[in-house]
Amino acid sequence: MDIKSSRFALTVLTVAFWAWVVAYAWFQWLPRAQYTIAFVGLSVLVYLLHEYTELEADDRQLLQMAGLSVLAVVTIVTTVYLYGNYNTLVTTRVGYALYYEEALAAVFTIGMIYLTYRSFGLAFVSVLLFAIVYGYFGNYFPGVLVHGGFSTTRILNIMVLEINGFYGELSEIIAAWVALFLLYAGLLKAYGAFDLIIRAAFRTATLVKSGVAQSAVVASLVIGSINGSQTANAAMTGSFTIPLMKSSGLKSETAGGVESVASTGGQIMPPVMGAAAFVMASLLGIAYIDVVIAGLVPAAIFFLSVAAGVHYTWIAQSGESDLDVTDHVDEVKSQSQLLVEGFTFAVPLVVLIVLLGVLQWTVMTSALYTVITMIAFGVGVPVVSATLRDSQTVAGTLKTKAVETVEGFRYGAVILAPIAIIIAAVNGIVDVLVSTGIPGILSLMLMDLSGGVMVVAVVLAMVICILLGLGMPTVAAYSLVALLIAPTLITEFAIPDLAAHYFVLYAAILSGITPPIAIAVVVTAGIAESNFWTTCLEAIKLAAPLYVLPFAFVYNPEIVVGGFTTATMFSGALALLGAVYIIHGLNYYERAFATGRATNAGIRVVFVALGTIAMVAPVRLVQVGALALGTVLYLAQTSAWRRTSAPTSD
Repeated sequence: MDIKSSRFALTVLTVAFWAWVVAYAWFQWLPRAQYTIAFVGLSVLVYLLHEYTELEADDRQLLQMAGLSVLAVVTIVTTVYLYGNYNTLVTTRVGYALYYEEALAAVFTIGMIYLTYRSFGLAFVSVLLFAIVYGYFGNYFPGVLVHGGFSTTRILNIMVLEINGFYGELSEIIAAWVALFLLYAGLLKAYGAFDLIIRAAFRTATLVKSGVAQSAVVASLVIGSINGSQTANAAMTGSFTIPLMKSSGLKSETAGGVESVASTGGQIMPPVMGAAAFVMASLLGIAYIDVVIAGLVPAAIFFLSVAAGVHYTWIAQSGESDLDVTDHVDEVKSQSQLLVEGFTFAVPLVVLIVLLGVLQWTVMTSALYTVITMIAFGVGVPVVSATLRDSQTVAGTLKTKAVETVEGFRYGAVILAPIAIIIAAVNGIVDVLVSTGIPGILSLMLMDLSGGVMVVAVVLAMVICILLGLGMPTVAAYSLVALLIAPTLITEFAIPDLAAHYFVLYAAILSGITPPIAIAVVVTAGIAESNFWTTCLEAIKLAAPLYVLPFAFVYNPEIVVGGFTTATMFSGALALLGAVYIIHGLNYYERAFATGRATNAGIRVVFVALGTIAMVAPVRLVQVGALALGTVLYLAQTSAWRRTSAPTSD
């Protein structure tokens, strides 16, 4: 099949894929696990066909093309067999497999290992392979890690044939809940919502001096919350915002750092939170709206502190000059046209909020009606506008919007496919490890290493979460740590469930900007043509409060637990001020305060320490005292700057 034919086939497949997803959301005539079998199979086929279209038809690529074709056949056969024999596999033959079923499961597992490697690299596939090796050779591991070991049949049953593993609970959540939101994201992009967000963000650049960089933060936060991937967000918005930030005077490494931090922050922004909010609600057995409400104050702390850091950085590097952004904003469109576009995209979002937050419909049904509303308004509003302007343009507008709708289907499926693959892999890892008892072992190890001291335990837990994050999509990273790390924090240290899950969520996404993984920085440094390590340093300086905020959830859980209470607002305000002091300490412009390098370093350390205490300390008096000391130091610093910068008389 040539490339042109494969692209057409991909379009047809994505339309069929979304027809299947929407039909299930509407009728729900199948057990969810059986539906998930078809969902995972179709997602793999979308990924394979998309990868096929990206290859060039030459001798160097023929082997890859052949391999992808073989994997497609294996996926189709496995999916059809499991789907058709679902009732038998989950009822009468649990724990037992026929020889040809084992062979089919083994080949499909090898294929999933390869696809995981192809999508997310060696680091993550190493975790998947370790889970399989640990399950099989458990009797050879030392100390508390030892277990009886699983047979090949047992591992293949866990991974494939018992409709767990690749098709387990996490995959079901993606299939039933998250998929429709990625269709929504695809339609938003196809209809021009992301372009509108970026234009609106850059229009605000005239309001503040650091507006160009701030607009990058706003655009990345909004888009990142929807698309659920730091790397995709960094590539999508960074290709536009990073060159503009460099043109406005920011250094390459700073522009890359700003975009990577903003792309990471988008994953914690309600209402979607990179799709992690839906998984969290399911795992905790609480309403989705409760998860969103819990995330509002931390998201505000992050956004405002990063905005302060960006402003400091821009003042330091760009001075009083700024880029004229009007050349980069679509000024041709009238105000009324922009309002119409805003209305088109606002209505589906309002529908989503009302259905989920007010009426409290199920996530799947709410997402379904949001998608339907998006298509109705995405096509209907432009057609009505064309009718009012010139009836002769209606047919052309309708054709254009139909093409955009199909493009939205394709884009949503292409974004979803690798996420579905890695979630299937995570599900397989978790099911094998849970079967070995590893969560209990991790709990014992964490308790042993920490000596039962909570502060040591949570520091170790954060390190583990960052390592397990491995640059994965947000929902995959969160799912892994939520099932392996959060239970220890809850059972051994009595941390409230919601606080523990927010802790591991925030910690896991930090892998995107934490070296040596820092996958978001890899992308932005490439776009900015900057050094990876210096870009990481700039990102960490801006995102420093994000490394402290998870500890605030542990020691001041009212920030995320209990809704909007007085205690929540007060603790959130203290944490915000502490975050601003950390940002000030790391990012203030040294030449503004004419002191020696050693003195400046000492001042920075003091600000960071006081800000950290204000965010984390469990005693109110200590928090307020730290903020008071920080205020005194800031006033003294400002006073010294005024004296040194005042004009002298002859």
